Amino acid sequence: MPWWRWVLAVLNTLALVLTVIISWHYLAGGQIAGCGGGSPCEEVLGSRWSDIAGVLPVGGLAMGVYLAVMVASFFSGPETELPVRRMAWSAMLVLAGAVAGSAIWFTIVQKWIIGAFCPWCLATHSTGLLLSALIFWRSLKVTGDEVRTENNVATGKPLLRPLHATGLALAGMVMAGLLAVTQAISAPSSVQSDNVSEDILPVDYHSVPMAGSPDAPYVVTMLFDYQCSHCQQLHFMLDEAIQVYGGNLAFMLCPAPLDPACNNFIPGGREEFRNSCELAKIGLAVWKGKREAFPEFDNWMFTFETGDRWQPRSPEDARAKAIGLIGKEAFDSAWADPWINEYLQTSVRIYGKTIQNGIGGIPKLIYGSLWVMPESYSGGDLAMILQKSLQIPEP
Repeated sequence: MPWWRWVLAVLNTLALVLTVIISWHYLAGGQIAGCGGGSPCEEVLGSRWSDIAGVLPVGGLAMGVYLAVMVASFFSGPETELPVRRMAWSAMLVLAGAVAGSAIWFTIVQKWIIGAFCPWCLATHSTGLLLSALIFWRSLKVTGDEVRTENNVATGKPLLRPLHATGLALAGMVMAGLLAVTQAISAPSSVQSDNVSEDILPVDYHSVPMAGSPDAPYVVTMLFDYQCSHCQQLHFMLDEAIQVYGGNLAFMLCPAPLDPACNNFIPGGREEFRNSCELAKIGLAVWKGKREAFPEFDNWMFTFETGDRWQPRSPEDARAKAIGLIGKEAFDSAWADPWINEYLQTSVRIYGKTIQNGIGGIPKLIYGSLWVMPESYSGGDLAMILQKSLQIPEP
């Protein structure tokens, strides 16, 4: 067997194994390395782009494609009859185009839509691109009669013409484009579940940080992290959603740091959220020390003055801002109040109640026994998610 067939077999097997792992994570909620609670990997695998119409996991579809490539490759050798061999190579080219197009699409999704990367997905996409390139390259060299020279080099009439092979690969890429359009149109704008016990939620909304009136008839619990980019985007939609509801909607703000230092649901060894516990406590200290100063601090934590991308505040800057707003004496007094740790742990327990099928990311919105991970792009979009996913009545 020539070397390139060995390479094709290895790449195809590797891609197949990776898609099996990703599909298992989606269907069974099993934990895989690098995809712990709140990780970028989990953001990708737990997003609406990980399935089609909320029914078929993308990993499962990819697994079927790689299986089809493997089967077709069995009939692509010179020992197979010419018509069957031509059909096998045609199928492999279409599938290779679909693999390449899908790899490009999901890389775009991770880079510019989700804003996070899954190493397992990237490994799958890279393997798929290499496999597709190999199939296309060899399709231009394989011959119909496979007459071989003394150096074991195939000669003779090409099995597929270059234009024909290119057209088949482009047809596969069109299929990947249809997949992208289907996802964009049919995918739900959230991930939701009904796995929360209502008895764990605080009932006195006057005693906790809020966005909106604590007397609003609809109060949604929001889990967030001051270092979470999706939380930053959602933060500035809250006021607009409250306005859509005419003040009848409010959000109870519950910091749920994705930091194992104070969140026992997060696996150890995580570094990207290592300051989240301290930032959450500083925010709660501002609220405890001077409630009317909390909205300004909260907004400041999620704004940015320079650059084109938001960066989380450092604990030193956050502490300086807090002291500037409420004074050092008030801050030190609030910092020593045991209520801060109590409320923080209440938020963490709520976070733990929303972990299901391996989905433990944030931000999350909770109403009654329902929770949702919104993927909204405006306050009006957020209001629609609240209605459809959390069953909050229309304003």
